[in-house]
Amino acid sequence: MRSKIFKNLDEQIEILKVKGLIITDEEETKKILLRENYFFISGYRHLFMNGSKERKFINGTTFEELYATFVFDRMIRNIMFKYILIIENNIKSMISYTLSKKYGFKDKDYLNPRNFTSDTYKTRQVADIISKMRRQIRVNGKQHSATMHYLSNYGYIPLWILVKVLSFGIVSELYTILKVEDQKAIADYYNLEIEDLSIYLALLSNFRNLCAHEDILYDHRTQRKIRNNKYHIKLNIPIEEDEYIYGKNDLFALVIIMKDMLTTKEFRQLIYEIGYEIDVLDGKVDTVPLNSILNKIGFPSNWREIININ
Repeated sequence: MRSKIFKNLDEQIEILKVKGLIITDEEETKKILLRENYFFISGYRHLFMNGSKERKFINGTTFEELYATFVFDRMIRNIMFKYILIIENNIKSMISYTLSKKYGFKDKDYLNPRNFTSDTYKTRQVADIISKMRRQIRVNGKQHSATMHYLSNYGYIPLWILVKVLSFGIVSELYTILKVEDQKAIADYYNLEIEDLSIYLALLSNFRNLCAHEDILYDHRTQRKIRNNKYHIKLNIPIEEDEYIYGKNDLFALVIIMKDMLTTKEFRQLIYEIGYEIDVLDGKVDTVPLNSILNKIGFPSNWREIININ
């Protein structure tokens, strides 16, 4: 089995130069590689390569362009993470309100299996999610200040407090096992179908984890895809092999989700922040056309027009 060996900063720079990358300031490049990690920065090289087989940078590509793309991805990741957290808080609030109002606010009440779907094929999933939630009560009950306060003073943890320590992944799963009428009550708030909200939450959870761990975002694709909707149609997104090529399981799909789940003001601010970072990147990268970068992200060239679609 082949193995990777350690390369010092000089060797890392030499590898990049051999591949055709222009490095004008080696000392500054070393500082950046040491601070940011060669592996993470080189993860953006595919945008600037002639081809996957040749493994050579496009003629004229500079380290500054490569690093600018790395910084762009970081900024977009931070922006997306901020707005995902807003949606996460909103959905946790609505689920806890809906269940607490209908079934009670003590964990022995809202975690009763009878409060969830009676579909036999989901019996195991219901038991598993309830078990995960009970475990969070045990684990966080005496560690998290809010849960500890309720346990110490009241002897139970209400759902509106418990959701604070539940992962988005568990909350996403929780929605899928609610009774249909409870799913609909939450989906109606967003004017969404139950299936669409279920898919949205799964994708949001996936992107949230990626953002939280500072993984590469710009070319990420999720396994699940959102359903075709009015945004694909009104933006005239091209179709290949009976499938829209953008906005299904990419970063633009996340933008579509946020269009449906953020307030109008929040979404306008999101588009402004994304647009600003794209404009900054456009001013720093000359080797690759902006549309090529946008297409890699999953953005159609007219992506900003989504803000005007009702």
